[in-house]
Amino acid sequence: MNKSIMVQGTASSVGKSILATALCRIFTQDGYNTVPFKSQNMSLNSYITYEGHEMGRAQVMQAEAAGKAPNAKMNPILLKPTGDCKSQIIVNGVVQRDMEVSEYFRYKLQLKEMIQATIVELITDHDIVVIEGAGSPAEINLKEQDIVNMGMAKMAKSPVILVGDIDKGGVFASLFGTIMLLDEDERRMIKGVIINKFRGSLELLRPGLNMLQDLINVPVLGVIPHFDLNLEDEDSVTDWSKYGNNLEGDLEVAVIRLPRISNFTDFNAFKLHGDVRLRFVGINEELGTPDLVIIPGSKSTIADLNELKNAKMDKQILKAHENGSTIFGICGGFQILGKEIKDPNKIESQEIENIEGLGLLPVETIFEKNKVTTLTEGLDNLFHTNIRGYEIHMGRTKVLENPSSLIQINRRNGLNYSNTDDGMVNHDHTVFGTYIHGIFDNSKFTRSLLNKIREGRGMKVFEKEVMDYQSHKEEQYDQLASIVRNHLDMNAIYGIIKDGIDD
Repeated sequence: MNKSIMVQGTASSVGKSILATALCRIFTQDGYNTVPFKSQNMSLNSYITYEGHEMGRAQVMQAEAAGKAPNAKMNPILLKPTGDCKSQIIVNGVVQRDMEVSEYFRYKLQLKEMIQATIVELITDHDIVVIEGAGSPAEINLKEQDIVNMGMAKMAKSPVILVGDIDKGGVFASLFGTIMLLDEDERRMIKGVIINKFRGSLELLRPGLNMLQDLINVPVLGVIPHFDLNLEDEDSVTDWSKYGNNLEGDLEVAVIRLPRISNFTDFNAFKLHGDVRLRFVGINEELGTPDLVIIPGSKSTIADLNELKNAKMDKQILKAHENGSTIFGICGGFQILGKEIKDPNKIESQEIENIEGLGLLPVETIFEKNKVTTLTEGLDNLFHTNIRGYEIHMGRTKVLENPSSLIQINRRNGLNYSNTDDGMVNHDHTVFGTYIHGIFDNSKFTRSLLNKIREGRGMKVFEKEVMDYQSHKEEQYDQLASIVRNHLDMNAIYGIIKDGIDD
């Protein structure tokens, strides 16, 4: 077929990523060779490909739904915010440098040729490319330099579906207003609209749908109901409240919500463990004495550790450990658990060169310019379960005394490794640290860890077998596809793809 379709939205977080994921799954189920694409993504939630390249997790989710191995070509530009007006720029999976907004706006014009070549290649090599936009196409102050919404649609010569979120309110105004702010040639590229996250009576909504179609002169292709599936958040816009939905769990797991938290999808897998009651705790909130405290990854570990201390959350964590909580650090969280973090070359911080960690593990971290980006496999030394995950970090952590590694690594990016360790666990197995993101996706390891904590707390071991997380995700993609297929005019969608746009 060698065609494309683009999903744009009236605003951020209206459901573009999820609907693009659904289309990837539906087209794949229908026998089409499908691939996702988003020219530019801004997120602290990233992933490492088999090639050791970094890309946004939204496109990873879409690739999985399409049965494809994630590849940086699916997300050639990734922006990872390092401050209010500054981001780390990653192009084709490789870090370039940190840039201020004004510098990046000049730089991204040089990337249009690369984006054009990439989308042409994907369209040529696949039946259908599902392209996702970013934010809104109606940002009229940014249109001249746009490479991710209508500018991208023009490069791909792709028809566009516009999505509005009715749960936010004002969906008719947002759809109509977005279309009216577009240029006439851009309006012609929009071939239909979708109303997302609907709760209520469709019959009461229907007169509004008819009036909207008359106003915008394009069809409403479907009304997607609000649903609750265990799918990864599309980017950094996160509803933290939805993570704490298992009130019946008797094992409390608390994740410290660092100001610059990254890779928060590390904790989605806990939803498979029926005894876990998961909550995210802000640094100014009360921690208490949970059974397990997790310090997650961070885009700016030194800054987050400094804010942690200023809020006195460090003292809360240490007190929780004294009172019996197990502590687990991932990536930046692992670094925070050590004795000291050093940044002599001011790679991460311009103000702080040295900062004391929590001192719960005898390690120190030094930041270096080279970024480690690997898919990592190994065996954990405590429960002897297979571990698979990925590493994204610039710090190198040195063990100062009595090394007891958490994981024995045997493969990185598909290559065999030997005598390579990751992380650390203390002697009484109450403090753990690792650089491996996605470690909790390994169900046998996670269940073994949780049961060890239960035993230490005098609680009955939870014996229910837990589904493999990847198998669970496949089930979720199928459920998502079923919901969307049943509420979307798929014949019209295929007609839009077949007809394309007028040159």
